Amino acid sequence: MKLMWWQRIKEARTYLDNAAGVRGNPSSPHEEGRHAKQVLEEARTSIARLLEVQSDDIIFTSGATEANALAILGSARARSARGTGKIHALYLPSAHASVVENMKLLAEEGVAIEELPIRDAQVDIEQLTKMLRKETFLVSMDAVCGETGVIWNTREVKHAIGPDVLLHVDASQAALTEKMLRAHFGADLLTFDGSKVGALRGIGALIAHRTIPLIPLYKGGGQERGLRPGSEAPERAAKFAAALRAAAASREAFRISAASMRAEFMETVMHDIPRVFINEGRAQAPHILNLSFMDRDTDYLVALLDEKGFAVSTKSACETDSEEGSRAVFTLTGDHERARATLRISWGPGVKRSELTRFAKTLAREVSFIDSSGQR
Repeated sequence: MKLMWWQRIKEARTYLDNAAGVRGNPSSPHEEGRHAKQVLEEARTSIARLLEVQSDDIIFTSGATEANALAILGSARARSARGTGKIHALYLPSAHASVVENMKLLAEEGVAIEELPIRDAQVDIEQLTKMLRKETFLVSMDAVCGETGVIWNTREVKHAIGPDVLLHVDASQAALTEKMLRAHFGADLLTFDGSKVGALRGIGALIAHRTIPLIPLYKGGGQERGLRPGSEAPERAAKFAAALRAAAASREAFRISAASMRAEFMETVMHDIPRVFINEGRAQAPHILNLSFMDRDTDYLVALLDEKGFAVSTKSACETDSEEGSRAVFTLTGDHERARATLRISWGPGVKRSELTRFAKTLAREVSFIDSSGQR
């Protein structure tokens, strides 16, 4: 059985630095602190090799939400601090709330913001080129939409905006099915999240080269290049690195399996359920499926499926209180009714084909129950 780093330290030692953190703080100079630092830096190096970036490009955060905020607010405030006058940023309106809401916060701080133009489930490059200004400094978008599974054309966007405009890509939903190289996304700033690649919450990363000016969101310490104050979590960082490596190793096999399972599932759904639409794009992550069950209460449907042992959602967990339906689906379709009737089904490598087959049959029965009972 492999021992954790703190278990390998000599038993004769007495730990009298509990105020700095149990089991050692990576910033502490003693043996426990040095061990913690070693674990942290090994995780950083492992992730850097996987992404083909430098080790000090990796800034550990508490998750994708914080990483996105640091990328957007940190770069904007650094640019404003240079005193170059008015600045302009663009963002994908279907992106995660941590992108959209932080863009709105920039607007409150005086930054001119605009939504990226969409056509046929891709950023409209021709229109984007017309929207660029000399004040444009940042474009923020996701690689894979967490609600619809649409794979966005990030590299085309980077080619259109050129080297002088930063491209921030939230790749949180991309790790299971897409290459995790920064060059693959064309990104200057890149976000990943531990909970999207394994059962690991409270850890994420922003990938940003030292030459990109960033201002920390808050003060309190010099950790993570002075950009993310607070004691680091070596154990979580190590597990995060391991999860990313595992995702990279199984990516192709999972893509093939997920695509096959998706096709079988949709054959059953389209045959057994009337008035259902699939919300997807030209390029699609196979393990994220978004359906609109027209004229049905999908919140009620989620509750019925929960009782049957299936966990699904209507939209992003960060926006479950919204009564407007799925913002991502409306961006994709322009249809308010489809956006209000969505069901998101997504799975990871641990889900078996038989489970998805059983879910398809249960889904058809529960939708039939809603239709027959008038619960719409």
